[in-house]
Amino acid sequence: MAAAPNRCATELVELSQLRAGDLDTLLAEEQLAWRSRLSWDFTASADLVRRFIAIRALNGFALMAGSHPAGYAYFVSEERKGLIGDLYVVSDWATPENEYRLLSAILQVLVGTPGVERIEAQLMMLHGPFARALPMARFGQIYPRIFMLADLQETSRLPILPDSGSISFETWDQSFEDDAARVISAAYREHIDSNINDQYRSYPGARRFLHNVVQYPGCGSFFSAGSYAAIEGNKLIGLVLASLVASDTGHITQVCVAPEKKRAGVGYELVRRSLLAMRKRGCERTSLTVTADNRTALSLYQRMGFRAVRRFAAYVWEGF
Repeated sequence: MAAAPNRCATELVELSQLRAGDLDTLLAEEQLAWRSRLSWDFTASADLVRRFIAIRALNGFALMAGSHPAGYAYFVSEERKGLIGDLYVVSDWATPENEYRLLSAILQVLVGTPGVERIEAQLMMLHGPFARALPMARFGQIYPRIFMLADLQETSRLPILPDSGSISFETWDQSFEDDAARVISAAYREHIDSNINDQYRSYPGARRFLHNVVQYPGCGSFFSAGSYAAIEGNKLIGLVLASLVASDTGHITQVCVAPEKKRAGVGYELVRRSLLAMRKRGCERTSLTVTADNRTALSLYQRMGFRAVRRFAAYVWEGF
């Protein structure tokens, strides 16, 4: 990484002060970073940022090096929660200090926003996410997470589990969402991932999570043909949701199995079918993320051919 020029030459300005096109060079570099490091096409997300910058409707800050943006971060708030959507600093200025300045500025705004009681962030492009001082550390918690990739050429070698008889696997349909939300809220009760994403803690929150996965491009374009529900009798007992994050890359956005059906091979079979569907679609690889302390899930993914390619952090601030 190139050494950053004198920090005194930079300043933070609100994103609302930028003009349409001001972030184009920065976003072009960020798109290349996502593609080279994670095999993701960041175009849809970058286009959303451009669109909201153009109408001055994006809350956040830009790190200005003279007249040029060298970094940016934005946030949204919903009900009692603030979400830090992205933070990126171009390579010539990418120091922990500059990233800290952006992160700290956003936290100060959100902490001072009436009604906001919790702040969440998962920032994939931070440098040294575990070797840094965390802004407002006394209110913060860090959860190590892992970004994993699997070569889909290997999926045909995954063994088919013995016929479970009473369990069927059906391609995803919108009508599954209510039952899926109930499974998610039950499966994540007292689970570490519900500390990271509080939507998992309740049926209404899980319902919003499902809606966001299907409707918005934050985790790629929803891929219904690679998404499945596991059904036993007339009851949904598990689900896998998939998306396309590049023309040749898929992503598993969610795997969840009802508590009473865990360790019965349901999760394995859901993931196996999803991988096969993505390979049939023309994908060469598939990614997913997992919390490092979720040893059961991590072990499953490793057995299925996923390997760790990047470690990042989920951050939560509460009690401020």
